[in-house]
Amino acid sequence: MTDTPPVRVVLADDHPMFRYGLTAALASAAEVEIVGEAADGQELLAVVDQTRPDVVLTDLTMPGMSGAAATKQLLARYPQLGVLVVTMHEDDESLLDAMRAGARGYLLKGADRADIVRAIVAVARGEAVYGPAVARRIADFFTRTQREYVAQAFPELTVREREVLDLLAAGSRNQDIARRLFLSEKTVRNHVSAIRTKLQVRDRAAAVAKARDAGLGNPS
Repeated sequence: MTDTPPVRVVLADDHPMFRYGLTAALASAAEVEIVGEAADGQELLAVVDQTRPDVVLTDLTMPGMSGAAATKQLLARYPQLGVLVVTMHEDDESLLDAMRAGARGYLLKGADRADIVRAIVAVARGEAVYGPAVARRIADFFTRTQREYVAQAFPELTVREREVLDLLAAGSRNQDIARRLFLSEKTVRNHVSAIRTKLQVRDRAAAVAKARDAGLGNPS
């Protein structure tokens, strides 16, 4: 037993049966109390104004005002409010919309009751919570973004020169780079010379510093 009061939650989703099912599933969870429901973003704003919950659990796609738009407005009014998105959308754009709006958590519909309860409690404490599938998408997105950024950082370099520069920035010596890329050391030295010329730097160390500033030299 605990004397900790339950987390007060408002649930927003335009599907009545989903709201009904989730409310029923959470009814036996002592850690959570559903204090209001909304069928769209505009109604969500009004219900939160009336009930002042600890956490809002919302879908993203709803009639009129979306969950992300409502989240942004709610957090402008109530900065301490925790917002947990529970949605069927797992695409990058939906995820980023929710994160930009300020949501602290993102779960996919289909998450089990225990995971949802844990997420609600964690979000109420100010933690960020993402389901395993969503966490992988976040990691993949930022890894992909980093790679794309690196590819664009030095457009004057060839693909091979960028590979050499990446390994230089990671601290590899010429002989290590040659072995890694199946090149001769002379070819590596030629690539390093071309890199210095194209980047307009005076020496190898300056090229490495410039590369690291652009994000090269990190594990992929």
